[in-house]
Amino acid sequence: MTPHPRTSQFLHRATQRVRAHDRRHPLVWDLLLTGFCVIAALIDYAGDGWKNIAHNTQVPGPLVLTLSIALSLPLLWRRSHPLAALTVMVAAGTVNSATGAVLQAALLQLFVVFNLALRARIRTLVLAAALTMVPVLITVVRYPRGSWDAQVVPQLWSLALVTALGIAVRSRQDYTASLVERARRLETERDQQTRLAAAAERARIAREMHDIIGHNLSVITGLADGGSYAAARHPERAGQALTAIAGTSRQALTDLRRLLDVLREDLPSGAAPELAPQPALADLTELTDGVRAAGLPVRLTHEGSPVTPLSPATQLALYRIAQEALTNTLKHGGPHATAAVTLTHTPDTTTLTVTDTGRGGTPPARKGDGRGLTGMRERTAL
Repeated sequence: MTPHPRTSQFLHRATQRVRAHDRRHPLVWDLLLTGFCVIAALIDYAGDGWKNIAHNTQVPGPLVLTLSIALSLPLLWRRSHPLAALTVMVAAGTVNSATGAVLQAALLQLFVVFNLALRARIRTLVLAAALTMVPVLITVVRYPRGSWDAQVVPQLWSLALVTALGIAVRSRQDYTASLVERARRLETERDQQTRLAAAAERARIAREMHDIIGHNLSVITGLADGGSYAAARHPERAGQALTAIAGTSRQALTDLRRLLDVLREDLPSGAAPELAPQPALADLTELTDGVRAAGLPVRLTHEGSPVTPLSPATQLALYRIAQEALTNTLKHGGPHATAAVTLTHTPDTTTLTVTDTGRGGTPPARKGDGRGLTGMRERTAL
């Protein structure tokens, strides 16, 4: 008959609560079990129930009382000091067998054997089993009744069953602990993967933000500087610079808005972020035209053609690296600097070379403030 699912769940939850309480307050359960066994042993002594199976009913009462306590009270230490508790109980059991009292409290030794099977090594468990058989053998020798195997075999079976039960529970606990540890490790690995993925995404967003905003602001700065220089003598060039600044600003805002829309989680229902193709090698001409308009003479050269089309990721990396290199030249190359971008394709490789004639500007106030070179290395590694 299969138990009802709700009954099984109730029993499982009740068992879990009892185990949790036992882990938090082990002394409570130990006191309850020990108190129950001590009281039962004293009742057996006070009611002379032990005389019903005793080999010698003339054992002095004080000795029987002492043996009853010695065979039950050590249960209080069965978990903290199981071998010491068993030694005391075996000593009392030896006197119990030698005097012929045959107190049933001697069976409480099996509780200690069970706890040893849960925690002790095999060698210790074998020693404990051998100790518990000493009182049995003394009874067989001193008070033989029938064949010796009729007295020994039942004790051996009881000992074997309790030991097997303890080992089975121990194996189950070890298996459960390994599953819990595995789940903990998997959860830790999942959290680490989540953090790594978040860090990688933050780095990618930082690269894109830097490439979009940094480049366009550098172009705007170059156009503004050129426009202010030409305003006095060539007003029409200043107007062209302002027009270019406005176009570059609008393009930067559009690119930034697209990036932020992709990151948003609160878009209206049914709305989709505005998307656009990622820059590719075909956009290098437009890039160099914008840089040239900002005041940096730049020459773009293509050599050869790829045997197989480059992947979008590779084209984006090459474009961003060229963009960052030209941005650095625009910002730090100084006056009269020029630049050249050469894209060379061979059957096996694609090489991007960016050179300039700038002499460098003022170094950053703190080393590592800029993200440009770091972003170039990251894109190259990817």
